[in-house]
Amino acid sequence: MAKEIILYNLRADVKEEDYVKWCASYKGPLLLSLPGAKSFTLVKMMGGITGNGQKGTSPGPTGSPYQFIGIMDTTGLEEWGKAHETKAFKEEFFPQWFSKWVADFYVLGGVEVYYGEKK
Repeated sequence: MAKEIILYNLRADVKEEDYVKWCASYKGPLLLSLPGAKSFTLVKMMGGITGNGQKGTSPGPTGSPYQFIGIMDTTGLEEWGKAHETKAFKEEFFPQWFSKWVADFYVLGGVEVYYGEKK
């Protein structure tokens, strides 16, 4: 399955609870209405672990460089790329997200090479 992973922080003037409400009422439903969308998950990051096997640096706790990660499951990256060109995404959603809510962000696209699920 193709995925788009969006790593980002909120603007300093944004209240997290307001953003989460906006996501539930607007962002999530809008993204799911676009062609190529299968599912959308918003994850609030609480911290992490870092290390470096090549350098022999043992794992240790760290803060996350990003407050949120959005995971968009899509039917394909090409089709999802076309969704980015729709009026709903390009003229309505993205300008709001970019100017009102988000500070720095990083978007990654890829395809699933393994999926496991405990039964």
